[in-house]
Amino acid sequence: MSNWLIDFSSNAFIVSFLLYCVSFIMYAFAVMGRRFRKRDPEVHMAKWGKIAFVTATIGLAGHLVYFFTRWAGSGHVPVSNMYEFMSFLSMTIMIAFLVLYFLYKKSMLGLFALPMTILIMAYAAVFPQQVQPLIPSLQSYWLGIHVTLASLGDAFFIVGFIAGLMHLLRTVNFSGTTKSDRREQRWLELCLFGIVVLLGFIISVYGFRVGGYQAEFQQTIVDADTETSRVQQVEYFMPPIVAPYQSETQSMHSFLGMKEPLFEAPSWMHGVNAGRKLNTVIWSIVSGLILYGVMRLILRKPLAKLIQPALNKLDPDDLDEISYRAIAIGFPIFTLGGLIFAMIWAEIAWGRFWGWDPKEVWALITWLFYSVYLHLRLSRGWQGKYSSWLAVIGFIVVMFTLVGVNLIIAGLHSYAGTD
Repeated sequence: MSNWLIDFSSNAFIVSFLLYCVSFIMYAFAVMGRRFRKRDPEVHMAKWGKIAFVTATIGLAGHLVYFFTRWAGSGHVPVSNMYEFMSFLSMTIMIAFLVLYFLYKKSMLGLFALPMTILIMAYAAVFPQQVQPLIPSLQSYWLGIHVTLASLGDAFFIVGFIAGLMHLLRTVNFSGTTKSDRREQRWLELCLFGIVVLLGFIISVYGFRVGGYQAEFQQTIVDADTETSRVQQVEYFMPPIVAPYQSETQSMHSFLGMKEPLFEAPSWMHGVNAGRKLNTVIWSIVSGLILYGVMRLILRKPLAKLIQPALNKLDPDDLDEISYRAIAIGFPIFTLGGLIFAMIWAEIAWGRFWGWDPKEVWALITWLFYSVYLHLRLSRGWQGKYSSWLAVIGFIVVMFTLVGVNLIIAGLHSYAGTD
């Protein structure tokens, strides 16, 4: 392991993150500046859109430097834990964005692709960043083949979601008062709330980390098969709303008058650190609610309604086509990486093609969902809003497969560093 290469890769990661942030600001300036310019607003938007695109491309180059230098420094493809995998996913989202940009020349897609990339990179940085030795089953070239292709397929699905979300933001009637209009407005706002929840989680994690918060519990683990028990120490770095199952508090800093956890994790939540993971989910929702409430108080209107004017110049049919094309590209890639190569590797590593592991099940659910999407799109004529809503639902399925399974459900695919 080469420490200087690992350090260099970390610096390249930070540089690419900052360049993505600058690119997003430029995209925002291109849109907002157009609204206030009296002369040639479209020229202004095109100019700054190109600058933002070039900046994002340079950021991707830095991201690739991070990936290959970490690979060289660690001796294996850097996709073996949550930090490495989410970092790689954010990079593939940018690759998918560039592919769709060269096909359709719609730079405005970057206004939504960049924030998604930035959020996932920030989420990746929450997890332990040290290089970890691979367990025996991961010491195979199939690790790189399976995970990288599955991630690339997911990235195209995510870009399909971004274009679908833009299509909905462009076409939903926010001035409508019918039951159908109000339902679409509520569901669209709920989608944006989910993104705010992720942002709130990242802010809360870094906030408590800077504050040095820590709590410790002693948990008794009982093995039902052998009827033996063992004791393990569990550390929390966020205030424990929920304590580990069958645990005793060893130390806990008071937070807003809370000196003890409010309740204990349920017994059916299996796996190491299940209580801490549930606590993380609860804090994500609480932080998201607070952040969303503050944003609504400041903006005084729904987020979706605020964003819509920026998309008025875009052709809804183009956005619908981009969403479909992204998913159509991602589907065969995911089929190879997420199913076929995954089963080959499972046979090599564990002696069976399929074992009903939670990650395997949800990968199959993802594949079946997008199979239905393509069937409805091509055979039933589900285009426009129908197609876009399916792309949004597909994003939820993808993110639960990538993140929720690791944080909530224990299994063979639970990545190291999910604590």
